[in-house]
Amino acid sequence: MTNPQVKDIGEQGLLARLQRFCPPEIIGDDAAVLLTTPGKSLVVTTDVLVNEVHFSDVTTSPEDAGWRAAAANLSDLAAMGASPLGITVGLGIPGEVSVSWVERLYQGMTECLQRYNTPIVGGDIVRSPVITLSITAFGQAHPDQIIRRAAAKVGDAIVVTGIHGASRGGLELLLHPESGTNLNDAQKTALIAAHQRPQPRLDVLPILWNIFASYPPPLTLAGMDSSDGLADAVVQICRASGVGAMLESRQIPLPAVFAHWLTPEKSLEYALYGGEDFELVFCLPKAPAVTLVQQLGRGAAIIGTITSSSAVVLHDENRKIPDQVLSLSQGFQHFS
Repeated sequence: MTNPQVKDIGEQGLLARLQRFCPPEIIGDDAAVLLTTPGKSLVVTTDVLVNEVHFSDVTTSPEDAGWRAAAANLSDLAAMGASPLGITVGLGIPGEVSVSWVERLYQGMTECLQRYNTPIVGGDIVRSPVITLSITAFGQAHPDQIIRRAAAKVGDAIVVTGIHGASRGGLELLLHPESGTNLNDAQKTALIAAHQRPQPRLDVLPILWNIFASYPPPLTLAGMDSSDGLADAVVQICRASGVGAMLESRQIPLPAVFAHWLTPEKSLEYALYGGEDFELVFCLPKAPAVTLVQQLGRGAAIIGTITSSSAVVLHDENRKIPDQVLSLSQGFQHFS
């Protein structure tokens, strides 16, 4: 049978094929055992992705869906200040799905994970009327270097590690190719790649901790990733910390191509609410924030300041756009 369906080879047959994506010395028992370094905290995160909600054949190949699923979980670890140890994969699929589709999904996960020396260490497969992918990622961090949302202080600078809106722009091109008629092939490819193959910012952590080591303690740091949109990240941090924020719209780093394609209002909408850029958002004192932005380069920027207000306000210093109060309800929310 050249291209069998999952129901043709059954659960055990599929598991036998997928075991080659996992280290043989770890899998085979009822649970994975991961050794951690003494003096480190274990960090665990879970993300669930559903076909036609988080991915589809229209916008992502099986490899891209696998990459994005792995990247989302690695990004959550990066947002906590943790380095990855491994992931487990829970997969729900109809029996009519082809075996090659599942193998390509795992290949995409593996391609992303290998960049960060992260193995697939186990999981589960069940029959489901809709394709559902649930990943649990395990990481470790020094207890003093775990990043939390509730640590923002009034006067902190708000830093983003890169541009925002590119993933949403890529999704628009995939759904409506005719909308990018004034973009060249290289520009289209870059935006689509930002959506299909996002890069979790684990590379930021060594730079961040080196900067912190050069300042006398204690230095406060709050943060999370921007997978649900930049506005969501800032609002979530402020809500957890009991503070507000003033964002300067002109300081938000956007893809340069947006200036030739989208209106300023639409560009900001994509950056604030598009989501899935997988950058990190930090709140920290001004001096180390400046140093961090200088060392990161490539679109990193200080975009605002933490305030004593209860609101997160988007301000335009040129006053071309009225001040806006940002909220979670303006972005994507499940069940809304």
